[in-house]
Amino acid sequence: MTLEELVPCDSSRMQAVSEAVERVLVAAQHQDRLTVGVYESAKLMNVDPDSVVLCVLATDEEDEGDIALQIHFTLIQAFCCDNDIHILRVLGMQRLAAILGEPEPGAEPRDLHCLLVTNPHTDAWKSQGLAEVARYCAESRDRNQWVPFVCLQER
Repeated sequence: MTLEELVPCDSSRMQAVSEAVERVLVAAQHQDRLTVGVYESAKLMNVDPDSVVLCVLATDEEDEGDIALQIHFTLIQAFCCDNDIHILRVLGMQRLAAILGEPEPGAEPRDLHCLLVTNPHTDAWKSQGLAEVARYCAESRDRNQWVPFVCLQER
């Protein structure tokens, strides 16, 4: 059974959270507070885990059989739980690529499977979208869903 079979992707709550995730990622990218890639994310969490406020683990259906990726996700999820970092599983790699835009010409393709949103060590960066995503993560944990799931809707 897949995540999308367990959680309906078309509910109004799911759409609101999906839109909030998109706003958070775009804002974080514009403010240089977005780390992209499994390896880059692991390096950041090793050096400064207190700066990370959200971890987004993204897949598509074809990634479900990638054992190496699933092992990375398991380790990242454990680290996030140990360090009180909100985690989201996201379905919709194409939408994620559209939101974040194409990499610079000549640059290596980006690994969008793991995204970290960081927060400065000050309270200068406040985001309504981040508060909504954090609330959704907390509500999911209250229902014993430790890694909540969100579908990014194609537009």
